Amino acid sequence: MAGPSAIGCRVLPASGAHTKVTVTSKFSKHYEALVVPFFTDYDEEWAERMPHADRLRPMLLAMGATGRYGEVVRIPISEGDDSYFAAAVGLGSFHDCTAETVRRACGLMARSLTGVDTAFMVDFETLDPTAAVAGALLGSYKYFGFKHDVPAATQPVKRIKVLCRKEDKAACQRALVVAESVNFARDLVNTPSSHLYPETYATALSTIAQNYDLGFQCWDETKLKEQGFGGILAVGSGSARKPRLVQLRYQPADAKKHVSLVGKGITFDTGGISIKPAANMENMISDMGGSAAVVATVVAAARLQLPVAVTATVALAENMPGGAAYRPGDVITHYGEKTTEILNTDAEGRLVLADALAFASEKEPDVLIDVATLTGAQIVALGDRTSGVMGDAELAEQLAHIGREVDEPAWAMPLPEELAEAVKSPVADLRNATPKRHGGMLSAACFLREFVRPPIQWAHVDIAGPAFNTSTPHGFTPARGTGVPVRTLVEFLSSI
Repeated sequence: MAGPSAIGCRVLPASGAHTKVTVTSKFSKHYEALVVPFFTDYDEEWAERMPHADRLRPMLLAMGATGRYGEVVRIPISEGDDSYFAAAVGLGSFHDCTAETVRRACGLMARSLTGVDTAFMVDFETLDPTAAVAGALLGSYKYFGFKHDVPAATQPVKRIKVLCRKEDKAACQRALVVAESVNFARDLVNTPSSHLYPETYATALSTIAQNYDLGFQCWDETKLKEQGFGGILAVGSGSARKPRLVQLRYQPADAKKHVSLVGKGITFDTGGISIKPAANMENMISDMGGSAAVVATVVAAARLQLPVAVTATVALAENMPGGAAYRPGDVITHYGEKTTEILNTDAEGRLVLADALAFASEKEPDVLIDVATLTGAQIVALGDRTSGVMGDAELAEQLAHIGREVDEPAWAMPLPEELAEAVKSPVADLRNATPKRHGGMLSAACFLREFVRPPIQWAHVDIAGPAFNTSTPHGFTPARGTGVPVRTLVEFLSSI
């Protein structure tokens, strides 16, 4: 069986299985599968740069291989006493091949090699070895959870060794650390609410803090009441599982910048009294995807020893109906004293984020980014693979650009002033919904902006669709939790 994910297996009751991916600068002869790139076009340049693929080319063509993107063709090989199979990964045109192509195709390849013990990837060192190793590790992830007796034939390939040049090994190891953090975020998102709720989530994060030498602080219900976190308390009031606020801190001695990350951690969202339809409600275990992303990011920052201070603040609650639940028409008081009129209890994410943003703003970080599965309007506007980024225009554009560069599609969106006015209430400072449905993603961001202390640079990332893949796997993205936008955030932290 493939190994459990490296981070999640230490703190969660069940974690996803994925391949153990390693890099080496020495050719190995011990493998069950030899993996090579293959292209739709052929010329002397790629033949020279990819000798193993070139040697196998006649046999691959005879087996009908075309090299088109996404194709994986296997051929059995016997050489003396050695028997193995070659797997050719289609990358499309050689001259149009990009890091994105390599990453996605290697993810697809890793997912296809079920039941295999060891695979050895060669010739990728002349393309983009960091994309190859990341794609292989990300694509091999599969969440079996609490399922018993999983057939070996359906398990991910146990081990993949990737040949790379000595000068690329450090970059490849970095790519693996980031990919492991993505898989940890996936583990958190995939863990059912029966096992991951505010108290157990906080306990898991305490262990994570110990494992990676992070600062840790947790506010239970009593402390939340004492310090006036009215948004978190209101959202969690209908559940027997009481809310928490957790903060993880990575503080290197040489840090010149401080980035504060805030994540929405609704461990299950029924909608509360404004209850959701029953269809697909089981997917609401993923409503803590923003918290998973920022937690995984601070772990990656610590493991990579990035020279920037990073704080992750996550607001954890279950949004349930009940006799003590908050109601439409209520007015709540947030941390920092601003008040909100409740029009819809299913617009709960912005309420917990409001408390966390106001709290995080007190430390006056250089940059403040919140991440949340916030609005269905995000999916309507941008689909289920492209995140919406709002806030300070320059920062939003920067994050969206980085997202596209690392193959986590994102798009910067405006914050129209008329929508900023629409979140004002006649009986409180703000209201958590607007009478009109249009622009729901943007009006939610306008609401959040009210809790950020100027002149802090702030951006809001809405991952409602991209956080949880309800369809079939694609590229390096599995079904269920995706880990978006961990790679974007790590790349941003590395750039400042």
